Amino acid sequence: QVQLQESGPGLVKPSQTLSLTCTVSGGSITTDYYYWSWIRQPPGKGLEWMGAIDYSGSTYYSPSLKSRTSISRDTSKNQFTLQLSYVTPEDTAVYYCASEENHYGLGSEYDYWGQGTQVTVSS
Repeated sequence: QVQLQESGPGLVKPSQTLSLTCTVSGGSITTDYYYWSWIRQPPGKGLEWMGAIDYSGSTYYSPSLKSRTSISRDTSKNQFTLQLSYVTPEDTAVYYCASEENHYGLGSEYDYWGQGTQVTVSS
């Protein structure tokens, strides 16, 4: 069974870059047809998909966040990373990583989730 674990700082100052890592166990991030996403949930709001990286290393981004978001991977560590630049208090949220196996392309039927990590943007 695939397990995902988010890690990173819980507090980031405005205008800085938020960086989170998702460590995957029980499966390889290069396994065919797997998509690895970052999703967040601001307080009192719904889930927001931010972007993903797939088994080949191709990346996909939410249009609303694309200018500030970068997703990369380290296959030797079986990890993928989110960087969100120029953060504001509106980026305060619980951040999740999640996986999806889909032979038809990127979707939103996630098979496994990390437990989530709280990130607060404040000076």
